[in-house]
Amino acid sequence: MGIIKFVKLIYDYVKKDEHNEVIETNRAIDKLDLEIKEGDFVAILGHNGSGKSTLAKHMNAILLPTEGAVWVDGIVTTDEGKLLEIRKTVGMVFQNPDNQIIANVVEEDVAFGPENLGVESEKIKERVTKSLEAVNMLEYRKNSPNRLSGGQKQRVAIAGIMAMKPRCIVLDEPTAMLDPKARREILETIIRLNKEENISIILITHYMEEVVDADRIIVMVDGNIVMDGTPKEVFSKVEELKSYRLDVPQVTELAYELKKNGLDIEEAILSIDEFVEKTVPKLKNKFTG
Repeated sequence: MGIIKFVKLIYDYVKKDEHNEVIETNRAIDKLDLEIKEGDFVAILGHNGSGKSTLAKHMNAILLPTEGAVWVDGIVTTDEGKLLEIRKTVGMVFQNPDNQIIANVVEEDVAFGPENLGVESEKIKERVTKSLEAVNMLEYRKNSPNRLSGGQKQRVAIAGIMAMKPRCIVLDEPTAMLDPKARREILETIIRLNKEENISIILITHYMEEVVDADRIIVMVDGNIVMDGTPKEVFSKVEELKSYRLDVPQVTELAYELKKNGLDIEEAILSIDEFVEKTVPKLKNKFTG
């Protein structure tokens, strides 16, 4: 079994009146099956209302299934007695870091989680130092979070989750409120944690350029998985993605249009370096040969 497994997951948002009678039911997840392997970097894409954030909240039991089941490291999430263990295994980072940062000093904020887990004070100091080092924020340990940029705050939020030593971190649109420079900083941090610390990463996003380094991309529509594969496999299906109101990385779109216009190149070019290597020589031949 993977670190997280969903079996026939159904989740309904239920609206009730003042008499606690159900007046509306909205199905957000519909009989979804999914298994995520430990150590993988998985990106989940989808338009607003696709169910991707609802799915994320099932990964550490913020939400519980209406029907079906979710397992985290072999523990079913409806087991209330194992809730702490589930949340030690899977940490969550949300869109707005201000909703996760609660202390007035960076190192105190990062220490908050392990303190609540009952970790010894000396070990907490070690965890705080290592976590801040991992996100390149150690030099700011004595600073007030209020004096940090948006990207720096988000890295502190990630450090706070890391200090609890999760094996998996779920990031629900962590760059949505950030400028392009800060988005790059967060993405570099995520990739480094996955590759160097072997932490499983599940990234929920709508920025296509953020997912090209993932091991696996999952596309959701109306609470269902409609695409599942490597970045090359998913982004080679440009028209299908567009039918789901999703874009592809700009360089992938450019290569796709060139191929449509007769240039003999492979589909799903994902980076500028790859574009230059595989496309520029053929463009030169086309126009000079």
